[in-house]
Amino acid sequence: MSSACPKWNVREETAESAERARSSARLLGLVLRKAHATLADDRQPFDGSRLDRRDPELVETLLPLFERLNASWLKLRVDGVENIPREPALFVGNHSGGIMGPDLSCTLATLWRRLGPAQPVYALAHDLAMRHLEPLGRLLQRVGCMRADPQNAHRALTEGGHVLVYPGGELDAFRHYRDRHRVVFGRRAGFVRVAQRARVPIVPIVAHGAHASCVILDEGEWLARVLRLSGRRLLRVPIALALPWGVAAGPLPYFPLPLPVRLEILPAQDVHPEDDPAEVRDVIVGRMQEAMDRMAGSAP
Repeated sequence: MSSACPKWNVREETAESAERARSSARLLGLVLRKAHATLADDRQPFDGSRLDRRDPELVETLLPLFERLNASWLKLRVDGVENIPREPALFVGNHSGGIMGPDLSCTLATLWRRLGPAQPVYALAHDLAMRHLEPLGRLLQRVGCMRADPQNAHRALTEGGHVLVYPGGELDAFRHYRDRHRVVFGRRAGFVRVAQRARVPIVPIVAHGAHASCVILDEGEWLARVLRLSGRRLLRVPIALALPWGVAAGPLPYFPLPLPVRLEILPAQDVHPEDDPAEVRDVIVGRMQEAMDRMAGSAP
């Protein structure tokens, strides 16, 4: 008794792969041309706190490339998209994988698709990019990034925007690989005060899998002290195993490993002026950790 084996048409598979590669290359070329044109026309002094530098056309151009990379390279799965409100809100996420963590591109693409490129979605970014690396800061500003400052977040929210913040910052992004399933905010509760002042809800976004994009071997708090980097708001200089460097120290750009990433957007949480910010933070971290534990338990 024999069973029929499926016939694979190698020529068709190869042709499809080649076409996908060409299509991705065309998208990348379009994005690079648009980004170059946008920056070439920017003659104004750089200010990482400005809101009016966001370019919806660049966002619209970048969105399909992000979505293709997220789907093909990271096998992105998103749950809870219906929990993204149309009205202004503070999105609060856990940050993974260092400065090149793929959770940011996954989250931004999800928000852009849900709300539309024209809706101002801002992301708070570290001073390393928004003050000390001006060319990078200018480019990030064009897609909605701004210097991480409570006043900037408040202005964006009160002017009708949505704001994405990663309260854990480098504590979360540079946590040891063994803590990849933990949400690490430390004692930081400033994001709660931002939501209270602007009278907007907090929408938690939990990312799982992104911290496996590189392997952080040492968080590097001691190295940051030795190098006296606190003035640049760098409390960690991680030692990580990442492509193409191998083992290297510092917040270096790297090539994320092609491992699955999952996002879960939790229902919004209302906050009130009389609420204790630390208590609200603990509740939100608890909700996010429950979602993280659930995703970690169901991961292949």
